[in-house]
Amino acid sequence: MAAPDLLPVGPRADGLGFDPDAACRHLAEADPAMGELIARVGLFTMRPEPSHSLFQVLVRSIVYQQLTGKAAATILGRVIRLFAPKRFPTRHDLLEISPERLRAAGLSTAKTAALRDLAARALDGTVPSLSRVRRMEDEEIIARLTAVRGIGRWTVEMLLIFKLGRPDVLPLGDLGVRKGFAQTFGKRKLPEPAAMSRRGERWRPYRSVASWYLWRALEL
Repeated sequence: MAAPDLLPVGPRADGLGFDPDAACRHLAEADPAMGELIARVGLFTMRPEPSHSLFQVLVRSIVYQQLTGKAAATILGRVIRLFAPKRFPTRHDLLEISPERLRAAGLSTAKTAALRDLAARALDGTVPSLSRVRRMEDEEIIARLTAVRGIGRWTVEMLLIFKLGRPDVLPLGDLGVRKGFAQTFGKRKLPEPAAMSRRGERWRPYRSVASWYLWRALEL
């Protein structure tokens, strides 16, 4: 079966760059096991989280790495207060403040270095604006953003799915997706990325939607 044409990636009312109903129909027709999962989970309810600044999204992503949500929110609040009365530090702010003050707010040495590298790369154009990134291809976004210290492919894949609403992202390294895959397709062990990638060819061009359903499989 030929893959359906994608709707243009653009500002839909729901923030998605594709029709979720068409995506679910395609997945069910292309892969009956995925169709059964969709029927069990129900409607696709994921909607992109609105944001006005890619730089701010990435700052938050770096701060939140390997921390509980509560701990990360506390540290981010301390960092933001260093620059009061501004609501959020700018690229220049993060480069001009001393690393010692950032660490005193609770950031690790690695995260402090990552935030400063992010600020420098935002200034030199490596990290584009949000309006520009919306016009870029997925792999170009991944290549640009993973050049920043402390930002890996998984972080960018989550941004593509949950911030930009991109339809065709399959995060092969995500533990939840791997567990959901094993549960859905009756695997006793966690699948290797190559096996997931092969199965995922059936789901193009809606692998983000398939990934969301694999995450939901763990809640059944």
